[in-house]
Amino acid sequence: MKTSTLLALFLCLGLTTSNIAAITKDKLLHATDLASANAPTLEERISNGEKLYKSNCAACHQITGKGVTGAFPPLAESDYIAIDPMNAVLAVINGLTGLVTVNGQDYTSVMPNLSYMSDSDVADVVTFVINSFGNKGGDINAAQVAAARGSDKAIGPAGHPVTTGAEMAYQGVPAAINADDTHHLIDSEGPNITQAEFDTATEIFFQRCAGCHGVLRQGAAGKALTTDVTRQKGTDYLKALITYGSAAGMPNWGTSGDLSKEQVDILARFLQHEPPAAPEWGMPEMVNSWKLLVKPEDRPGKPQHDLNIDNFFAITLRDAGQVAIIDGDTKKTVAIIKTGYAVHISRPSASGRYLFTIGRDAKIDMIDLWMDPPQRVAEIKVGLEARSVESSKFHGYEDKYAIAGSYWPPQYTIMDGDTLKPLKVVSTRGMTVDTQEYHPEPRVAAIVASREHPEFIVNVKETGKILLVNYADIDNLSVTTIGATRYLHDGGWDASHRYFLTAADQSSKIAVIDSKERSLVALTEIGNIPHSGRGANLLDPIFGPVWVTSALGNGDVTFLGSDPEDHPQHAWKVVRTLPGMGGGSLSVKSHPNSNNLWLDAPLNADTRFSQAIAVFDINNLEAGFEVLPIAEWADLGDGPKRVVQPEYNKAGDEVWFSIWNGLEQKSAIVVVDDKTRKLKTVIKGPEFVTPTGKFNIYNTVHDIY
Repeated sequence: MKTSTLLALFLCLGLTTSNIAAITKDKLLHATDLASANAPTLEERISNGEKLYKSNCAACHQITGKGVTGAFPPLAESDYIAIDPMNAVLAVINGLTGLVTVNGQDYTSVMPNLSYMSDSDVADVVTFVINSFGNKGGDINAAQVAAARGSDKAIGPAGHPVTTGAEMAYQGVPAAINADDTHHLIDSEGPNITQAEFDTATEIFFQRCAGCHGVLRQGAAGKALTTDVTRQKGTDYLKALITYGSAAGMPNWGTSGDLSKEQVDILARFLQHEPPAAPEWGMPEMVNSWKLLVKPEDRPGKPQHDLNIDNFFAITLRDAGQVAIIDGDTKKTVAIIKTGYAVHISRPSASGRYLFTIGRDAKIDMIDLWMDPPQRVAEIKVGLEARSVESSKFHGYEDKYAIAGSYWPPQYTIMDGDTLKPLKVVSTRGMTVDTQEYHPEPRVAAIVASREHPEFIVNVKETGKILLVNYADIDNLSVTTIGATRYLHDGGWDASHRYFLTAADQSSKIAVIDSKERSLVALTEIGNIPHSGRGANLLDPIFGPVWVTSALGNGDVTFLGSDPEDHPQHAWKVVRTLPGMGGGSLSVKSHPNSNNLWLDAPLNADTRFSQAIAVFDINNLEAGFEVLPIAEWADLGDGPKRVVQPEYNKAGDEVWFSIWNGLEQKSAIVVVDDKTRKLKTVIKGPEFVTPTGKFNIYNTVHDIY
C-alpha cells in the first residue's frame, strides 16, 4: 500500500534504540510540551536524525540511503518519499504488514509495533530522511507524532535483514556452555518465573543468544540485555523483539518458527532476572582436558607421504565437527579429522607442519600434517567458548608457542607449541577504552603473530584494547596495551607484514597497528559493520598498495592506502569505495599473482548474490564486478547454498569457494580458474557437511591474501 513505504527504515530505528523507556501517552504529551518550550532548530533536529540514522538504519538502507535491492527499500529518490510523511509515522508507532513496490521493486516483510520510541526521535529521523537523499524536504514535529499515537495500524512492507535460517545459524550460533553447569538466580524484582521455566530459558539463551549478547548479557554484536535495560522495556516489548527480530541483525525467532509462543514468553521473563553465572575455566580445568596423543619424540622425523603440504587446504565442516584436509594439487581428500564443534579457524604453525584448529566450544586440536594420513597429536579445551588460535612466528621462536583466545571465560592462554601443554592463562577483564567502565566479559577476537618482535597481537573485543603479548619470557610476561576502539573483531596484515589492520565492526572503524614501532598509527572511519576477515592486499592502479575490506552492514568494498613510505599521502585513508553486492559479505581475497579481487555475500538477502561471487578486474576497477553463479555450477539441488570465503591455492591461479548448504542438503567446494574465471572442479560428496572456512597452508603461514 502506497502510504507505508520507507518503512524498513523505521524497523531499523525501533528495535535498536535501547535508551527509550515505554511510557504512557500522558507522559509523552507532557514531554512534547516541554520540548516545544525549548525547541531545537530544524538544522539541529536534522543533525540528530542523521545520528540516529547512521547508528541504527545504515546497516540496511546504507549510508547513501539507496537500500539493498530485493531486501531493503531505497530511501534515496524513492518514488514514495513525496507521500505524506505522517504515513511513515503511523507505521512506526503502529506496525505494518503487506506488499509494496518501491521504484519498481517489490518488498514484503513484517514490521512490529514500535510505539516505545519517543516522539522526538521518530520526528527527527523522519525529518532527516525527507530532507536528505534527494528528497523534497519537510518537517515532522514531536506534537504530530504524539497526536498520531493510537491510530489504526498502517499496512505495508518492512525490510528485515535476518529472516532466514542461514543468517540465524550464523548470528545465533549456540554458545558451547552447558546450562546445567550455571548458577541460577531467580530474584524478586523480575516477573514471576518457575525454576523449570528458568532452566528452560537458560538453555535457550545459551543455544540462541549468548553468541551475540554475551554470557553475562553485557552486549557485543547484540545489544546489552542487562536487567536495567530489560525491566525497563518490559515483557511485551521483549516478546515482540524476540518474535519479530530487529534490523540490526537480531533474528526473528518467533515468526521463523524456531521458538514457540510459550518459549518466547518464558525467555522474555527470564531476561528480566539476573543472568545465570557460567563457570570459570582456569589452569586446573585446562590441565584436566589436555591430552598428549602422540609425544613429539614418537612423531615422524620427515613427511611420511609425497604430497604437497604447502598446497593442502584445511576446510571446516561446520556442523559435523570436523576438518577436511584436501590436496590442492589432486583435489582428493587426504583426511577428515574429528575436531571441536563448528571450527572457527584453522591456523598452521610457522613451519607449516602442524595445523591448529579451534572450535566454538574452545577445543583445540593439533594435527601433524607429516603423518600419513594426517592425524591429531594433542588436544586441549581452553574455555567454554572461543574463536581464535595462532602460533609464534618471530625468528628463533617458530613453532615454540601457541596461543588461543576465549570468549568465555574472557582470557587468553599460551601453550607449548609442540604439545599444547598450557603454560600461562591471562584474563582480559578490565576497563573499556572509551568510558573507562569495568567490563566483566571482554572477549578475545582475532590474534595474529608478529614477525617484528616475539609477540602475539591480541584483539580484546568489548574493551577496545589491542594487546602486544611478548612471549620472550612467559614467566615474566610483558604486555603492552594499546587503546583503540570498542568491538574489535577480525583483521589481517598489509602486504609488508608490518602493519596489522583490524575491523571494529560495531564501531565502524579500522584500527592500524605498527607492529615494528608497537603503536596505533591510525583509526579510520569506514562504512557500517565492516567484516574484513583477513582483508585483501593488492596494487591499486592509481593509489598504489592498498588493503581492502567488505562489510556485513553495507554494500561497499573499501580500499585503504597501505604504503606509508612511498605513498604517504594515501596511508591509512579511504582512497576508493566501490559498490559491491549489497552487504552481507564476510570476506574478500586477492593474490600477488592475480589481477582479480573476489568478494562473497553469503548473508545477503538476495539469493542472486548469496549464491554467487563477485569478481573485480584490479586493472579496471571502475568497470564494476562480474557475478559468477557458483552455486548453480555445483548443481546441488535445493537449499540456501550460500557461497562463502574465496581462498587461493599456493600458485595463485585457482580460487576455491565453499557452498554452505543446510545440514540435510548437499554442499560442495567449487574451484574456479582465476585467469579465465571458468569452472575447473566441483568437489562434493556426503562427507562434505556444511563446509565454511578454508585455509591454504602456504598462504596462511605466509599471510598471503
